[in-house]
Amino acid sequence: MTLPSPTPGAKPGAPDPDQFEPTEADLHRVVSAGPTGAFAVAGVATAIVVLIYLAFWFFIHVPRGMVQ
Repeated sequence: MTLPSPTPGAKPGAPDPDQFEPTEADLHRVVSAGPTGAFAVAGVATAIVVLIYLAFWFFIHVPRGMVQ
């Protein structure tokens, strides 16, 4: 009789994720990929801020004209 896996949906005989020890090659592969997700989030956030600024400029500032 085998005991149920502590991880739901884990295949029988699969290594336990809590006991996984990454090799040097695994670490090098992950680190060499770089923080692409962080750059994507920063780029989207910057684009949103620029679009909000331009919307303010064209829909509020420009129609009011010059301040005298």
